[in-house]
Amino acid sequence: MKTILIIDDETAILDICGVALERKGYHVVCARSGGEGVEVARRHVPDLVLCDINMPGMDGRGVLRTLREDIELSATQFVLMTGNPLAVSPRKGMELGADDFLVKPFTVEKLVACVEARLHRAHVHWRVEERMMRELRSTLSTTLPHEFLTPLSGIMGMTEILLSEFGNLDKEETLEILRDIDTSGKRLHRTLNHYFAILDLELDDSARETPRDLSPEEIEKAAHDAVERVCARYERRTDISLDLRSCVIHGAVNDLCTILEELIDNACSYSLPGTPVQVTLTEDGVFTIRDEGRGMTPEQTERIGAFRQFDRQRFEQQGLGLGLALTLGLVARSKGRLTVESALGEGTAVRLAMNQKR
Repeated sequence: MKTILIIDDETAILDICGVALERKGYHVVCARSGGEGVEVARRHVPDLVLCDINMPGMDGRGVLRTLREDIELSATQFVLMTGNPLAVSPRKGMELGADDFLVKPFTVEKLVACVEARLHRAHVHWRVEERMMRELRSTLSTTLPHEFLTPLSGIMGMTEILLSEFGNLDKEETLEILRDIDTSGKRLHRTLNHYFAILDLELDDSARETPRDLSPEEIEKAAHDAVERVCARYERRTDISLDLRSCVIHGAVNDLCTILEELIDNACSYSLPGTPVQVTLTEDGVFTIRDEGRGMTPEQTERIGAFRQFDRQRFEQQGLGLGLALTLGLVARSKGRLTVESALGEGTAVRLAMNQKR
């Protein structure tokens, strides 16, 4: 039986919603304040939370932020409710980390439909992730060596040519071989770093950078550093633009830089040179990385999450998607939220909503 937590300071709302959902077979628990709602959530670990925005004390935004910071409750489906649609827009609610939005007054039918849709969505996501991890485990033993051995073979092959033909090569030929060795070495180094960083996500490392409030200057530097790292791999400096508004977010500088680097790198990988890659940051701590590349189908967007590359043979994309897996892990560790909007043939927009603390 699925458990639904309803948080509202209006007794009538609790009674009406509670009865309606219990008749549909759900187990309902209620709270009359945000603080009480957090305590009930931690005690019952609900499958879905229905929460009013405007309440005395801790409001719905505070409840949402608190639950998203809790490891056990961070993935809980969360629906914001309000009687004042001007208080927060549906888009703003989503950027705060909510999964859906209900404007009062709503009918029982709309309430039930919303709850059922969110629970179904959560179930689909869990099944997709589980299937992808099964596929990864079954293929990792054959694909991972390829990712490591391909650049290593390039290094060894080019070195052998240098050793055997050194006296017969002119300066330009020698430089070309050295550039190939450098490229292969950097590729191998990056793949290894991704692999070990993913393993490190599961460890309790006391030496890891402690999350804190990052100043606008630190955030801007992290973004510029990420762009510089990507530009070292792609000749697309003029394609990438930054538009960063001043804000304060909570996190680790190195994690933020790595996340942005991987998202910008992915945008460059999936779009052609000469097309724009735009990186923006709004005052409420939401990054958007937008490209005008080939985009993804809805099914591909849905499957983002576990070591996945799409149309690898067709587009010759190298790698297991370790960068994507690392990005998702770092976003989760940073208490952030990643969403993807994409249209095939039109491009992709990835939004990164970071945990804000002022």
